[in-house]
Amino acid sequence: MKKYLFIDRDGTLAAEPEDEQIDSCDKVVFEPMVIPALLKLQDFGYSLVMVSNQDGLGTPSFPLENFNKPHRLIVDTLESQGIIFEQILICPHKSEEQCECRKPKLGLVLPYLKDLNWDREHSCFIGDRQGDVQMGKNMGITPILYDRQKHGWAMIADELTSAHRTATVERNTRETQIKVTVDLDSPGHSRFDTGMGFFDHMLDQIATHGGISLEVTCKGDLEVDEHHSIEDTGICLGQAILKALGDKRGIGRFGFTLPMDEVYAQVFAENLDDDGVTVALDISGRPHVEFDFDAEFTRDKAGEMPAQMVPHFFESLAVALGLTLHMKVTSGNCHHQIEALFKAFGRALRTALSRRGNELPSSKGKL
Repeated sequence: MKKYLFIDRDGTLAAEPEDEQIDSCDKVVFEPMVIPALLKLQDFGYSLVMVSNQDGLGTPSFPLENFNKPHRLIVDTLESQGIIFEQILICPHKSEEQCECRKPKLGLVLPYLKDLNWDREHSCFIGDRQGDVQMGKNMGITPILYDRQKHGWAMIADELTSAHRTATVERNTRETQIKVTVDLDSPGHSRFDTGMGFFDHMLDQIATHGGISLEVTCKGDLEVDEHHSIEDTGICLGQAILKALGDKRGIGRFGFTLPMDEVYAQVFAENLDDDGVTVALDISGRPHVEFDFDAEFTRDKAGEMPAQMVPHFFESLAVALGLTLHMKVTSGNCHHQIEALFKAFGRALRTALSRRGNELPSSKGKL
């Protein structure tokens, strides 16, 4: 999904003059580092929207012709450097007019708020006034207060392009109450409480070998059996990883195989060419799962976890994440068979989630 930066103009993109009105071209002075910062942010996948209050625009105190030329200079200069605003939204009213479009009211951005198909969690409102901060809060996105001396454009760009990929998903049904939190960039802070010790151990394999932090709590109807808890945890984990990935720019996308004692586990995805190149998995946006087990699991359970729930867990996760996933394991000790699959999946996931630049790894332009 798209992630947006809604950006104030005067005092944020261009320096605000003492009379608080950019009404001639000689008053246009850009804020320091704004152009390289916006290029970096745009390249990182942000779409830009300008949102500005222009008091009394079109009245004798601020004629349109006095606004248009310097405004055009600002926009044209930014465009000449490759910075494109998806929309430019301007409120022309004075505060005493009590309009619904003056920031921090939401009239200007209502079409965006009615559209559910953009990433609010990773979008921001950037401005130099407390009204801009309140605007971000009113929109339900992160507000960022711009300050030339204390929190300038270079710092903002660095923060937004190095932010951790995190997400939390909760699922509450009559059968399970589950909360999953993932941090794809900060390993070593995992906790598990599903009521099934072996399942906790397996989730820890995904976190450890995937190089991520994973917190999972699950209260399920274990008095019935383990099915709902394992299935719904897989769904939540897939949804959380998908949410944390955002627009998926820069990810490795593909991954891996793993031997464990007498067991050989292989996780591989669709052939990429006639030479039979295989990868661990593919965060493709096209859910598909194939299990090719050379032998049946040698026991019905490992700890409290039914062996037949292993493929069901990975299928639930793959569908929720939009994952193309093929898995294979050889014969051996049941504990080793299952653990090898979870470790192999974690290692595959590590490769697929790794950042390798900022390009979207798809010739389609979408994952």
